[in-house]
Formats: sequence, structure tokens, C-alpha cells
Amino acid sequence: MFVVSDMFLVSDIFLVSRDVEKSLAEKETSKCLAWCHDNRSKLRKLKSSLEFNLRIQEFIELVRNDRKLEAVRHARKHFSTYEEDQLEEIQHCMALLAFTADTELSPYKEMLEEKRWDRLVEQFRQENYRLFQLASQSVFTVALQAGLSALKTPQCYSTKENRNSECPVCQDWLNVLAMPLPFAHCSQSRLVCSISGLPLNEHNQPMVLPNGFVYGEHALLQMANENNGQVQCLKTKECFPYKKAEKVYIM
Repeated sequence: MFVVSDMFLVSDIFLVSRDVEKSLAEKETSKCLAWCHDNRSKLRKLKSSLEFNLRIQEFIELVRNDRKLEAVRHARKHFSTYEEDQLEEIQHCMALLAFTADTELSPYKEMLEEKRWDRLVEQFRQENYRLFQLASQSVFTVALQAGLSALKTPQCYSTKENRNSECPVCQDWLNVLAMPLPFAHCSQSRLVCSISGLPLNEHNQPMVLPNGFVYGEHALLQMANENNGQVQCLKTKECFPYKKAEKVYIM
């Protein structure tokens, strides 16, 4: 059972996470390193490389600011014990001492790029999720995506004129959100009248207008009764006598 204390615990986790991410975005490592220290045993079990990557970034910033002697001291202090898979990156760091901050040579140019900080923010976020077994997406997001996927059809991504005004996925703002989601699985097609929203079947015969658009018999009859026998195409706004509409037979 989810109790009040659990709510406060989760709230605290996200408050700390927000502070750490903000400090990393400001190119500051102390809060994230403190977080790593507080959770060191758990992070070790997860085989996290976050603390190592933070130390690498500190080294890079010292080199960027031409404080190379301090960078060497930093390396001796923090890189003396390392995992086998970290050796290559440490070697790149030591080689970085020979280059200026405006070097164009790879991989040293990439090491000096500012977007490394963005990757640290993302790595911290993912490690935080793993550490506290949090989902990377909210329940609301998962439910919304499931609903959009259940409604999504190829017609939702046709021209705007062919979209259904009552379909949530056809709306511009949800249309973009649903773009990476799979289409709805439908083993049997169902034809629906775009005027009334009623199914097209033997009780509501599909009728084709002279311009090729198909609507339900009930909707066209009602429209004809209200407009002296005239019906209007919902898409093109063309008007025709109802008697020119013909039944469509689907095999």
C-alpha cells in the first residue's frame, strides 16, 4: 500500500535530483559527486561510471582553462585506481595535456565540447532512475501513449482535409506526440460515416456522391430532408441532389 511517507520519499528524491541536474547544467560537479558518495555502495553494484565521468570532466575543465599542472595532480589523485575498460579514456585525458582548447584533432576536440555536460545530466538522470527503481516515464505518459496508439491510423497522417475532426490523434498537438508510436492493430476494418460517426453497414448503407466521397445513408437522408433534397459533401462543400447518390457494395 502506498502511504504518505512513501510520497515524501519520492518527493525528496526528485528535489535532490533537480538540484543535482541544475548544478551540472551550470558546469558544477560538487553536488553530483556528493550524491555519488552518498550512494556509492549501490552505484558500485550497478557498475555505474558516473563518478568516473565526473572526474574526467573535472580534468577536462582544468585543461580547458590551461591549469595543466593541477590537471596532472587531479589525475594522480583520482585515476590511480581504475577499471580495465577505463584505461583508454584515461590515456586520452593524459594526451589532452599536449593540446590547446581550440584543437581540431579527434578525439580531443570532442572531449572539449560543451555537450559533454548534457550527457552527464542525462547519465545522472538515468542512474537516479535505476538506483531508486523509478520509471523513466510517468504513468500519465504511458497511459496517454497507449490511448494514442490505439486510435492511430494512417489517415491521421494524411492531408488535413482528410483527417477526422473528432479523432484525438488528428489534432495537431497530439498528432506530433503520436508520431513515433505504432499504428493501432485492427484485424477487421470498420467503415464509419464521417458526418454522423455511425458505422457503415447493411443498416446504414454507404452512399457515394458524384464527386467520389462516401457517406452513410442515414446522414445523407437527414440532410436531404432538411435541405429540399440537397446534400452537401463534408469535404469539398459541393452540393448534389440526393437522388444522384448511389449505393456502394463492399465485397
